Amino acid sequence: MPLWLGMIPFAVAYAVTARAAGLSVLSTQLMSVTVFAGASQFAAAGLFASGASALGIVATTALLNARHVLYGLSLSRTLPLTRPQRVLAAQFLTDEAYGVAVVRGPQEPGGLSFAFLLGAELSLYFIWNASTLLGALAGAVLPDPDALGVAVVFPLAFLGLLVPLLKGRLTVLVALVSGLGAWGLSRVLPGGLVILLAGIGGALLGALLSTRGQTNTENQA
Repeated sequence: MPLWLGMIPFAVAYAVTARAAGLSVLSTQLMSVTVFAGASQFAAAGLFASGASALGIVATTALLNARHVLYGLSLSRTLPLTRPQRVLAAQFLTDEAYGVAVVRGPQEPGGLSFAFLLGAELSLYFIWNASTLLGALAGAVLPDPDALGVAVVFPLAFLGLLVPLLKGRLTVLVALVSGLGAWGLSRVLPGGLVILLAGIGGALLGALLSTRGQTNTENQA
């Protein structure tokens, strides 16, 4: 629920941007219903306004969403799913739902389950689409979300999800290096690619340090 506070103004801002780009209320809402990816929807609305080709729009949004490959690989290691469940979970997967699933899911009785993951996903899906409709219908009379300072909600929410995972020097080091790497890459690369590269780099660093630590322990034994 705390993540809703950041998602509502984000969805409203998308809807206002899409309507300003010339999209109808129906088209604006349909994109939220079928795509359900905030950054990609913002990018697509801007590309529509500039008259970009269909291929250019698809390529840009695919690049922005490339990080979801990492989310899917991570979940596949800890959450056994049938093929229909994989398809359903993949359609509604977002950054926020993944964060809640990996942090809070294991604390549930029996561990992370498909029901927990889908519940987190659908709660965000409902809020996103309801807020999109609000923005599409009443965007002209709503205050600018940036002026309200709501952009700070998402970073704080994700920090709240990250902190419980920092349980030792190894995780702190990997998080720090990944964060600094993402910050540096963001100066020269688009956001989706930055997250993908920083995620892969952090995962490889964590695997390398974990393996080296296990090897040293075995040698000492």
